[in-house]
Amino acid sequence: MGIGVSDWRLARAVACCGQLGVVSGTGVDVAIPRRLQLGDIGGHVQRALEHFPIPEIAKKLFARFYAEPKQGEPVTFKQVPAFTLNSPLDLLEIAVCSNFVEVWLAKEGHNGLVGVNFLEKIQLVHLPALYGAMLAGVDFVLMGAGIPLQIPEVLDKLATHQPASYRINVDGAPSGQEYHMHFNPADIIPNPTGNLKRPNFLPIISSVTLAELMVTKSGGAVNGFVIEGSIAGGHNAPPRGRLKLDGRSSPIYGDRDVVDLSKIHDIGLPFWLAGGYASPEKLQAALEAGATGVQVGSIFALCEESAMMAKYKQDIIESVRLGTFDVHTDPYASPSGFPFKVVSIPSTLADAEVYAERPRICDITRMRRPYYKPNGEVGYRCAAEPIDQYLDKGGNVEDTQGKKCLCNALFADVGLAQTWKSGYQEKALVTLGTDVSFLPRVMAGGRKSYNASDVIDYMLGTSASSEEPSKDMSEQ
Repeated sequence: MGIGVSDWRLARAVACCGQLGVVSGTGVDVAIPRRLQLGDIGGHVQRALEHFPIPEIAKKLFARFYAEPKQGEPVTFKQVPAFTLNSPLDLLEIAVCSNFVEVWLAKEGHNGLVGVNFLEKIQLVHLPALYGAMLAGVDFVLMGAGIPLQIPEVLDKLATHQPASYRINVDGAPSGQEYHMHFNPADIIPNPTGNLKRPNFLPIISSVTLAELMVTKSGGAVNGFVIEGSIAGGHNAPPRGRLKLDGRSSPIYGDRDVVDLSKIHDIGLPFWLAGGYASPEKLQAALEAGATGVQVGSIFALCEESAMMAKYKQDIIESVRLGTFDVHTDPYASPSGFPFKVVSIPSTLADAEVYAERPRICDITRMRRPYYKPNGEVGYRCAAEPIDQYLDKGGNVEDTQGKKCLCNALFADVGLAQTWKSGYQEKALVTLGTDVSFLPRVMAGGRKSYNASDVIDYMLGTSASSEEPSKDMSEQ
């Protein structure tokens, strides 16, 4: 669900309907400070901060970033510093506090379940982010875009306020040499009272091999799996075997990429299916295959509670109505190296001319990758940063081709675009799954929009749209 598309409002709405609402944890440490700089509309961030267990940390965050709202004026945001292997305490506090705020708001005023989703590839913020979410009582942690073997043990330690370490991937590091980031909860909560709830952990995977690896090699409990197919939005797992591209330069997925659900079932843990499951028929098929349920994202991304800017929702809905909707699996866009779904929308970075006009810059830095320097130190680089800087850091020019600054673009998706002092405003890059066949049904009867409860009614077969056959929206 991108950076902030599934924010606390959407997760809360889903949880209040009796389902698991999941907030996107990626970039929350930047999103919360930016919301404060926009004046904290509705006072929600401040309300959550009043419940943070260490008031001094909450007050510090508010004082550092809050600004009076300026109607209609573009904002040049103060930047949150980059994370490193040895991030300073004030940066850790921002990550802990921000994740607390997002989860606390999602859980406010109901007894439903709330989860948080992170990308394994963005490793340097994992420990403080997880601790902040756990301080707010998060019920589930989901993680994909990598192999999150270390997370179960980390959750066990953080639940009892123990110091935790996380092994960091460092490009080019000598064989056998390991690097770790460390986090001590006592630096945030000096005298905790009682243990925290240890959330259930669901890795997002795309193969039986990875499911078996998670069960046998993780240092703590894995509580189930999300099995995600290649038509899901956002980052996709690369195809197994040698990368082959079709005529649009999209990765070609084959039989090896189809997960044998009978083998997943034999592992004995609950699992959910994701990627093209947004229909009551697909939900039923998943249940018949032994799944506990399904994970759906795109259908929620276009609903009223989603934080995606209204103009992008409207553009997508109109393109589906006109039969012009197009989404491309771009193998090069993401600095993570994972394929990434890109929706063709004018005036976004999906447009080649708009992409060419953007100055290359890496300032949010959340997708930087640590690399081994000749002097033995660890440096940080991003394939979407200025090419000369990337090459100066030992990178290959081929790695920079087609790379897009997902950090800035995805913040632009949700109305948090940076405006530079030069006047340039960051452009969006919208992601969605390939399957949008749900739209004609959930918007049946000439509806202009729909909300999260409509989605759940549709999925559970309790609405009229669940019974209607899919048809071209142009007929409405």
